[in-house]
Amino acid sequence: MISLLSAFFSSFIATLLTIRFEHLHSHLSADSDLSGPQKFHKNAVPRIGGVSIALGVLITILLKLQVQANSTIEITLLVCAIPVFAIGLTEDLTKKISVRMRLFFTAIGALMAINLLGIQITKLDIPGIDYLLGFSPIAIVFTVFAVTGLSNAYNIIDGFNGLSSMVGMITLMALGYMSYVLADPLMISLSFMMAAAILGFFVWNYPRGLIFLGDGGAYLIGFWIAIISIMLVSRHDNVSPWFALLVNGYPILETLFTIYRRKVHQGKSPGQPDGIHFHSLIFRRVLNSNHSGTKKADWFTDNAKTSPYLWVLTSFAIVPAILWWQSTPILIGFFALYILSYVWLYKRIVSFRTPGWMHPIR
Repeated sequence: MISLLSAFFSSFIATLLTIRFEHLHSHLSADSDLSGPQKFHKNAVPRIGGVSIALGVLITILLKLQVQANSTIEITLLVCAIPVFAIGLTEDLTKKISVRMRLFFTAIGALMAINLLGIQITKLDIPGIDYLLGFSPIAIVFTVFAVTGLSNAYNIIDGFNGLSSMVGMITLMALGYMSYVLADPLMISLSFMMAAAILGFFVWNYPRGLIFLGDGGAYLIGFWIAIISIMLVSRHDNVSPWFALLVNGYPILETLFTIYRRKVHQGKSPGQPDGIHFHSLIFRRVLNSNHSGTKKADWFTDNAKTSPYLWVLTSFAIVPAILWWQSTPILIGFFALYILSYVWLYKRIVSFRTPGWMHPIR
């Protein structure tokens, strides 16, 4: 409990100070480019919220060191996250770091975790693929790909107030709950520590968007979740590897669909931003901001109304993952159903045939 409180309040206070003294750093930290297709805010806002989250985790780990000396894994994971967070924060401050460079540094963090934590994805419970993953070089490459992909996925879904951060917290709580079921105190600590640090940022980000997560925060959350998802499966043979896939279903599917849409359908680079992500479509075509009351003084704007749709979508993947965490066939079935549901909803919305139950009550 002390760890959770220290992570929350450290992050909460750091975020408060960042907002309070925005005038001192906004020339570097503010997201002043309002013209991008994925941009929906109207004023320049600091995008260094990840600093507060990283600080909350760091302070918590240092405090734990004062009472117990066996916090090696926590420290190691934090060290592995340094290149991932650093390159994201550099992009937040300079706005000049390419997607390729960010993915490269994330891959470095993944390789560090593989070597220092001894983790690899060695099975998917699929004959043939498991045989290939039995070869260490193939397992390493696949693990780096998975970690890098999920880290970038959290940056892709970071489009509205509270979206990426709450999806992260929901996922971490699911991982923490599973760790409790499996009686694994280390994984419980890693899950809830990060969730508490994110919550300290979240209360300032949602609903008004006084500060943004930024690439540093999004990459840090995605990397942390990716590593502990792999660790949980690696440490417990009775947990299906498809639990890790389904519990991260929404960001994984959003990323894969984004790559398909840009590369195959549009013939563009997957690294280019666009304005037709699932969350963008909900904002534009379900909530329809041009016809909704969006006075500046409104507490719950259309921006804030967008995120709960995706929180629910996230939960539709996480609930079956928790209920059937031991059964690969059932989890594969739900993952297939999740993909079909996602694609069906996306096609309905993009073709202006949004299901009536998705429209808000005016």
